[in-house]
Amino acid sequence: MSKHLEEIQKYDAKADPAIVDKMAKTYRLVLSKRDSAYVAVSDEKELKTVRENFLKKKLGLTDSDDKLDAIIAGVADQMKADRMKERLTFYYLCAKKAGKLSVFA
Repeated sequence: MSKHLEEIQKYDAKADPAIVDKMAKTYRLVLSKRDSAYVAVSDEKELKTVRENFLKKKLGLTDSDDKLDAIIAGVADQMKADRMKERLTFYYLCAKKAGKLSVFA
């Protein structure tokens, strides 16, 4: 079991290993750098990047910024126990909340 899958299963016990593996391959470059491997939820610029580049561009969501920000805030709240929020876990949970895990299937 991959480190990423173990982390995601803390939040979704039924996480699909194939989806997690595909996400890890897609974002391997981002995940390889300590600076970009985590989401800084206290940084507005970072959250805008998640909204614009992941939710809108990658997942193809066209909802209002407020609705997309609510998805991000919900995941941030869900992960509040983790001081360091792993990007892959954050992205997985955002995709799940948006009903878009199929993008990585």
